[in-house]
Amino acid sequence: MTTTRNSLTTRTLGTTGPAVSALGLGCMGMSALYGESDRAESIATIHAALDAGVTLLDTGDFYGMGHNELLIAEALRSAPAAAREQALTSVKFGALRTVEGAFTGYDGRPAAVKNFAAYSLQRLGSDHIDIYRIARVDPDVPIEETVGAIAELVEAGHVRHIGLSEVGADTLRRAAAVAPIADLQIEYSLVSRSIEEKILPTARELGIGITAYGVLSRGLISGHFTRDRALGPGDFRGMSPRFQGDNLGRNLDLVDRLREVAEAKGVTVAQTAVAWVLARGEDIVPLVGARRRDRLAEALGALDLTLDAADLAAIEAAVPAGAAAGDRYPAAQMAHLDSER
Repeated sequence: MTTTRNSLTTRTLGTTGPAVSALGLGCMGMSALYGESDRAESIATIHAALDAGVTLLDTGDFYGMGHNELLIAEALRSAPAAAREQALTSVKFGALRTVEGAFTGYDGRPAAVKNFAAYSLQRLGSDHIDIYRIARVDPDVPIEETVGAIAELVEAGHVRHIGLSEVGADTLRRAAAVAPIADLQIEYSLVSRSIEEKILPTARELGIGITAYGVLSRGLISGHFTRDRALGPGDFRGMSPRFQGDNLGRNLDLVDRLREVAEAKGVTVAQTAVAWVLARGEDIVPLVGARRRDRLAEALGALDLTLDAADLAAIEAAVPAGAAAGDRYPAAQMAHLDSER
């Protein structure tokens, strides 16, 4: 490992991707899907992340209909030059939405890829995107065509690296045959381990890194979510199977067991869950979706937590593979996941 400013370790995204901080900041919740957010606190959180040495900022052009990209651009403009120069943007594209905010599908046509990129570059106020990926595979467009269009953006200098999101092992192979793929962004946590069977081994065979989102399962295994918590309007977790009915109680029972392990180590539940993902391999970079500086600071503490074989065994005994109750998305969204086919 090498070090960044303020002593954050780095990991390289695959054999062809950039070196990034060992934890990345997922910025979605600052603009969408988790209810109201505080713009000033969001920008302060991005600044705190950059100051701590976090270099990877993850977003999507459809997060708040462009709001998130504009927010990141504002935060970068007002950050110290040294931090701004180290920041890398990872952008997802392709989601189609209505005025009311509904998701209606994905568009991976080459012309659409280049159109989405042009708008993102304008909103980010940048001449390039560091890692560019379609959010979900367009079932009507071969992945080879979508990746080929991003490769043309790389050749033109508008994109630095190609990524993928939520694709299965076969699609990963097809994409990698077209152009070098830096990383696969996919959900991976103690309660979402399906990638371990085929997807993760395939990524490693192909030299493709993993940026793991949902490492705290949208707050479910953060140690902060309670059984009586009321979700506000606009918080999509209200429709998530893992947060509904008996599923919520069963999942929080797992968290209670994880808390016992964490307290024995003198750390928090969230730090234990993030550290578990970090321990899965040097080729994995967890994305933490902190919207506040205190939550960011807590997550960064996971970098100081070393888990030995006994610790890992205790964690996995508390939360065994496959123990989560409910799917990670509602059925309609699960249907869009190439990774689940």
